[in-house]
Amino acid sequence: MSPQREFVQPSAQPPRRILVTGSSSGIGAAVARAFAEYGDRVAIHYFSGAERAELVRAALPGGGHITVGADLADPAAVPGLVEATVEGLGGVDVLVNNAAVITQAQPPTMPYDEWVKAWQDVLAVNLLGAANVSHQVIARMLAQGTGGRIINVGSRGAFRGEPGHAAYGASKAALHAMGQSLAVALAPHGIAVTSVAPGFVETDRVADRLSGTQGEHIRAQSPFNRVATPEEIAAAVLYLASPEALWASGTIIDLNGASYLRT
Repeated sequence: MSPQREFVQPSAQPPRRILVTGSSSGIGAAVARAFAEYGDRVAIHYFSGAERAELVRAALPGGGHITVGADLADPAAVPGLVEATVEGLGGVDVLVNNAAVITQAQPPTMPYDEWVKAWQDVLAVNLLGAANVSHQVIARMLAQGTGGRIINVGSRGAFRGEPGHAAYGASKAALHAMGQSLAVALAPHGIAVTSVAPGFVETDRVADRLSGTQGEHIRAQSPFNRVATPEEIAAAVLYLASPEALWASGTIIDLNGASYLRT
């Protein structure tokens, strides 16, 4: 966790109301901190880590932050999540679809029932969960009539491929495509939709893969010979939520340290 900076409201504009899914750790927690440091109010979403989410919330600068829990794999839980966010923050101006799951390696030779379950589990959160949260947040944004921002946290794997995690790569490719479709549909309402596509990021979830020889190979994928920090991803998300980034709607920003270049 980066050192906590002194809270400074950067402008006279009222704080924005931010929902970051999957923000009790990793990239999501860094995104929440970036918005809070900017002066915004944040809803920290969690699935099962209520205590961890509360620690993240308590460490944020500023005030008015909340925690909201829900299983995004359950469509019935999503409306309540967004309602709790609106009640706690007074509305919602920015949604960051960050929550994601990745299962154990999925070789095409694995047993069929395991293959089916892995795809269902991953798509239920990474794609359908994000789609459902977006739907409910969009309804709130339209009712507010003040525009808004939706930023999806995708992956380099959507373009490079994930041979051991096909469902994960496919879910992120679909998330990017969903974002671009929504960008076109929502532009007349002043809602911009964008995505970021990180490569490896130094988080607890991949700590085991970044150790030893495997970690050396992963870092060597980038000419910088390292992986990203969560704060670097958060900085891009913060920009995409800014008024200046309206014209970036529909874009997908690669954040992989030149480890994979697409044309």
